[in-house]
Amino acid sequence: MAQVDFNERQLTLKLVYFGPPLSGKTSNLRALHGRVDALNRGRLMTLETKDDRTLFFDLLPIFFRSNGMSFRIKVYTVPGQPMHEATRRVVLQGADGIVFVAHSSPDQIELNRESWVGLARNLAELGLRVPVVVQYNKRDLAGCIDLASADHFDEPERTLHPASAMTGDGVLATFFAALGAAWDVLDPTFKLSQRFGVARDDFMRTVCAHVGGTERDILVA
Repeated sequence: MAQVDFNERQLTLKLVYFGPPLSGKTSNLRALHGRVDALNRGRLMTLETKDDRTLFFDLLPIFFRSNGMSFRIKVYTVPGQPMHEATRRVVLQGADGIVFVAHSSPDQIELNRESWVGLARNLAELGLRVPVVVQYNKRDLAGCIDLASADHFDEPERTLHPASAMTGDGVLATFFAALGAAWDVLDPTFKLSQRFGVARDDFMRTVCAHVGGTERDILVA
């Protein structure tokens, strides 16, 4: 759950990138991290585990000068290998939004589904009910699956976000979809817009400017 300090006017959100091995979770974080000016980001940290890794970084406090609000966004990946189930569960704790990174190769369909089932199981065990955005990464591969017939992961109307994280295509659009979904869930509970005096659109545009994005990147959010 988000860390909210109304006295200090501070908000901290946590986003987690989840998915099967080699789907591009790490590439997403590297691409996102690389968009932010060095003065406005934390160091990209890596926790190496056998056969896989966990990455994380902070987008350092972003200030709304008009009303003195600041916020921080913590962004994590989880290791995709099944042997790291306990690590994934720890990283998921306290998440406000999740990006599920699916692989676009036809031979990865089963692994995508297995990873999705694992995510659902972890969320249930942790008692977390948070928004999940689905990205189909590696759209630059030859013979990738058609999104029109791709797995929508239990929600037929779910929006699927195409991306090629190695080139950065779709990375920001996916990030903002997850960020917007997290805000929409948290706002009714904490009354963020009312108590911070920051409208959702202003929040999104400020973060967008912070990471060097454009209006197009937040249209899907």
